[in-house]
Amino acid sequence: MTVRIVLVGTGNQGEAWCRDFLPPNEADDAVEVVAAVDADQDALERGRELLGLSSDRCYTDAEAAVEARDADALALVVPPHVRESLVDLAVEHDLDVLCEKPLADSLETAARIVRRVEDAGLKMGVTMTQRYRDDVTSLRRQVRSGEYGDVDTIYSRYAVNARSYGTWKPERLYDVANHPMLVEGAIHHLDLLADLAGDRVDRVFCNAWNPPYSEFAGDPNAHVHLVMANGTSVSYEASNTSAATFNGWGDEHVRVDCAEATLLLDGHELRAFPYDAADEDFLGNARVEDGELLALAEGEKWGNTWLVERFAEWCEGGGPMETNARDNLQSMATVFAAIESDETGKAVDVQAMLADAEAIAADS
Repeated sequence: MTVRIVLVGTGNQGEAWCRDFLPPNEADDAVEVVAAVDADQDALERGRELLGLSSDRCYTDAEAAVEARDADALALVVPPHVRESLVDLAVEHDLDVLCEKPLADSLETAARIVRRVEDAGLKMGVTMTQRYRDDVTSLRRQVRSGEYGDVDTIYSRYAVNARSYGTWKPERLYDVANHPMLVEGAIHHLDLLADLAGDRVDRVFCNAWNPPYSEFAGDPNAHVHLVMANGTSVSYEASNTSAATFNGWGDEHVRVDCAEATLLLDGHELRAFPYDAADEDFLGNARVEDGELLALAEGEKWGNTWLVERFAEWCEGGGPMETNARDNLQSMATVFAAIESDETGKAVDVQAMLADAEAIAADS
């Protein structure tokens, strides 16, 4: 079975869907784009050309596209604040949903969306791209292999030189007043770190800031500490205003300390540092290149391209994709808890925050 998709949003990130993510899945018959939608005629035309659609399959209104075409699912590549009405449209027409992160612009709205989809018996996935890169996938598989023992601590660093307007993409994020790093970047990083830790986040402490020499309106930097329900400790550092780019987007530093080895991902290379009792000391330092270089997993699809395929498999009767909407509520709650922690100066109970949001959703 080929999953028939109406793509809503062909500009900005939607253009990447038209160019990179959907064509490989159409080529192997996982999906078929039966219609494309965008209110911007120029963006719609670019999407039409990239997807090879006829003009009569292109619409400026999602409802018109859904009513005109036989479809199985909506793919939503639109701003978070307009997603809820489109999910309502999907529920009304019995369509499964795949959408970009985040689910919505508030935790309460996201919880309401998940409840509505689940009550309708529909499937909803979220494309948490960074968790499904080849290097992160390779690290996750090593961690879960059991070869290195239990995970104790995880540390991650994202540090780039992007303090001047327009050098961190997209440019609009310099104008975002409310935590651009946490909402737009850290949601991916905290998601993949919690996934590596293998449990839900119990509590969060966060400090975010904006140095005087940056051209960001909101806080581009943050330190976040997660305490997982299984006791694993996770520390995350994010800086967009470093003097040099040490670990840019896609080249983050992630260190996983296990009982029998430390696994280190840095600059898209994965290395293992086995524990040796004879090496115990409090002096000296191990360099990245000292570790055993591990081969990265091989595959034809990574990131969103792989997640589109996983969504199609789920729609065809396979198991739920890992980044389903229910799972994504955990990532969203972690980010909103981090924001609250920064604003209050206190650690925040993530699961209590999510429970409150779901209670509000149940009453609405």
